[in-house]
Amino acid sequence: MAKEIKFSLLYRDMWQSSGKYVPRVDQLKKIAPVIIEMGCFDRIETNGGAFEQVNLLYGENPNQAVREWTAPFNKAGIQTHMLERALNGLRMFPVPADVRRLMYKVKKAQGVDICRSFCGLNDHRNLELSVKYAKEAGMISQAALSITHSKIHTVEYYMEIVEKLVEYGAEEICLKDMAGIGRPVTLGRLVSEIKASFPNVIVQYHGHSGPGFSVASMLEVAKAGADYIDVAMEPLSWGTSHPDVITIQEMLKDAGFKVPNINMNAYMKARSLTQEFIDEWLGLWINPKNREMTALLIGSGLPGGMMGSMMADLKDVHTGINAQLKAQGKKELTTDEVLVMLFDEVQYVWPKLGYPPLVTPFSQYVKNISLMNVMLMLQGKNRFEMIDKNAWDMIQGKAGILPGPLAPEIIEIAKAQGKEFYTGVPQEAYPDELDKYREEMIENGWDLGQDDEELFEFAMHERQYRDYKSGLAKERFEEELNSLKYKKAENKSITPDATKVEKNLVEIKSPDKGKVYYDLSVELDREIIKPNDTITKGKRLFYLESNTHYQEILADFNGKLASVLIKQGDLVDKDDVIALVEIN
Repeated sequence: MAKEIKFSLLYRDMWQSSGKYVPRVDQLKKIAPVIIEMGCFDRIETNGGAFEQVNLLYGENPNQAVREWTAPFNKAGIQTHMLERALNGLRMFPVPADVRRLMYKVKKAQGVDICRSFCGLNDHRNLELSVKYAKEAGMISQAALSITHSKIHTVEYYMEIVEKLVEYGAEEICLKDMAGIGRPVTLGRLVSEIKASFPNVIVQYHGHSGPGFSVASMLEVAKAGADYIDVAMEPLSWGTSHPDVITIQEMLKDAGFKVPNINMNAYMKARSLTQEFIDEWLGLWINPKNREMTALLIGSGLPGGMMGSMMADLKDVHTGINAQLKAQGKKELTTDEVLVMLFDEVQYVWPKLGYPPLVTPFSQYVKNISLMNVMLMLQGKNRFEMIDKNAWDMIQGKAGILPGPLAPEIIEIAKAQGKEFYTGVPQEAYPDELDKYREEMIENGWDLGQDDEELFEFAMHERQYRDYKSGLAKERFEEELNSLKYKKAENKSITPDATKVEKNLVEIKSPDKGKVYYDLSVELDREIIKPNDTITKGKRLFYLESNTHYQEILADFNGKLASVLIKQGDLVDKDDVIALVEIN
């Protein structure tokens, strides 16, 4: 009898591997019945990761979005699943245990059946509570292995983790091949080992298209006994996303597997609707380069979802790098040359940082350090002079145990800066906080929400939730949307960095929300720039640190500082005035 393979449609990840936002709830409700009509999906990834966060960013209630989006699939008997980051929950930094525990209760009540939990470091200690809390809430616990390729990440290495996860009670194992660099035969061996040791455990494979291995990997894991395969569909398949369901269905059918038929009329309707959402507004945040696949990702190991932010980083720093080279009388570099330099630097840095799997948020940390190293070396400085706080937390063990040893030079830098290494269970460093948030909501007269879902959202995404409640998020989003539409029509650049306020005087504004740094290597209370300092075209004005990367803001004029309004390390919102500059 032919082995049956079932498909899961990654409708959330398709969008978030391509751009910044996801469809609104009215758009999701519109396409849900068409996805059901396709008849080929046993599971749908509906939420998780940044889904709720980006809903807040454009002023929509994420709890309403999850409930209304999952409801038609629940009614049709199609399982829904979410993605969460274990210690980091649904955000980029650690979450207290009581907030994590509430998350599973809320998501189960909202109609989510399966919780896919991953630790970016593959530290099983961070996943223990994910398994426990998911099962306690009545969800299916699917524990994920963050797949990468190195001398450390062997089948034996992963099997030791699987044994702990099954011991904790995980009912399913996901191979989360977030960069698509898992080698097909090795992944097949891993699935065979899991099935041989734990025949009743469900295995699901998730692989991004990026470097091109994932189609072969899907065939190998299917042959080895995998039960579910994650897929995408046009116009958001391939590239930084995932292989298309049509290709995978035809391949597996040819290989003798039992696979579901696809209602092609419904596929074309769903394809058309997704394109409609892109054309309406979502495409304004989708970089066309995200449609490309590149074998260069094999060496660097960066996940497909990172390519968008990395290309944005390169755009930000490219001008500054060339200005520095020109001032030194050296040959300027093309974007491709800088990209190759960055890929090479990631390959150099990654082993020295203990081989953390390059998945959110650790891929950002490795990429940020690599990008800074490239900039430092072009300035004639040493590597690792600039490492941000979140990356240090990873290096010091505050996020979990690194898979491999740190390089001696990294340890020496840590000692020189008086940094101590953490060896305890990461969760224990973050005390419970729900009561604090509950008290504030009651004081503000805010509804805690059905099943405490609003309380959960506030505790998980405090800053974004405040902006959502005040209406600031919606106002800011609509301004950004209108600006992008106007500038697209006018074929102008997207992010001007200065606005004239009077003759010869300009405001330097922040292009986004984050922390301002004039120099990443000095203490926060030092005065780094001051009135009358000279500003030259191409010179860095400041860095803006977001949750995912550093953006270098450069001057496009000559002048001198009239006044500095923001101190080193201060938090700013988009369009906050950083300084006033008098133009020559």
